[in-house]
Amino acid sequence: MYIKNLKLKNYRNYSFLDLDLVNGINIIYGNNAQGKTNILEALYMSSTTKSYKQSKDKEIIKFGEEEAHIKSTYVKNEKENIIDIHLKTNKNKGIAVNGKKINKISDFFGLINVIIFAPENLYIIKEGPFLRRKFLDYYISQIDKIYINSLSNYNKVLNQRNVLLKQIYYNKNNINDLDIWDKQLVLYGNEIIKKRQEIIKELNKEIYEKHLFISSNKEKLITEYEKNIDEENYYKELSNNREKDIKYQTTQIGPHRDDIKFIINDVDIRKYGSQGQQRTAALSLKLAELSSIKKIKKENPILLLDDVFSELDLIRQKLLIDYLKDIQVVITVTGITKDLIEKLKPQTLYYIENAQIKEK
Repeated sequence: MYIKNLKLKNYRNYSFLDLDLVNGINIIYGNNAQGKTNILEALYMSSTTKSYKQSKDKEIIKFGEEEAHIKSTYVKNEKENIIDIHLKTNKNKGIAVNGKKINKISDFFGLINVIIFAPENLYIIKEGPFLRRKFLDYYISQIDKIYINSLSNYNKVLNQRNVLLKQIYYNKNNINDLDIWDKQLVLYGNEIIKKRQEIIKELNKEIYEKHLFISSNKEKLITEYEKNIDEENYYKELSNNREKDIKYQTTQIGPHRDDIKFIINDVDIRKYGSQGQQRTAALSLKLAELSSIKKIKKENPILLLDDVFSELDLIRQKLLIDYLKDIQVVITVTGITKDLIEKLKPQTLYYIENAQIKEK
């Protein structure tokens, strides 16, 4: 599986872009703020419909325009398919695959499996739990459509419950209405917790092996699912916690508060690990994601590398390069060197300046 062509219209700093890619290593280089990362973001959106930068659709549309288009042609099982995403300023985005409108996100996820590795991913261990939950949710969503529905339903119910909590803060007469939302929250929440436990257990094996190799057998990395609440106590704790929820006007417990723990030699490296340990663990996590999706989906995912080589030392660069064989990779770099070209041996090399791209 690979993306053969990407067309953009009124996307970020691009009025128009028509970019051909090969099923191998593609490098895009140029100075900062020229549009390199925007291409990776558009490729990621072709897989998820969302920006990995957490940008809203209206922020992605070129300034002064009302709408933008992303059109990608991908090849799967030797057959070409077209994904068309239509972004609008004041309306929901439109999504079509081979001309057929997609109404449910679960029908779209997994058509293209894309993994993004950006400099901010190196801080996934160090930063707050939001980034780690985001990683986990996206990873599971690529391999399990039921999880997508559970997560979507959970977030809708959670938002409705939080709206009700704000109303109850000013009018306690509505407090019994929480029962309806609590039951639904527990239903979808327990589905999420169960799947996350299962996936972390499986992913832990991959992460352990990758980290052991990267650290030259010096460190054993263990990942643990840190649940905010146990399934059997979920409903009871929601009820017991109502006064606190009303006080803060938000739901305090549930899988939206979960985390992943990373342990090396009994030390929680989220808090006490060195920067080197945290970066190595982040690299192990992304390589485990790549390897795991490849095994589960029985096909190679597409790897997007957003200027990460400048953030990795030579040893980690080499380890990453070793995993780039037999998959499509799109790499952005600020500066291109003869040494990097010799290491990567790209099939295509593009130079970008002021949103204009040329093959070198």
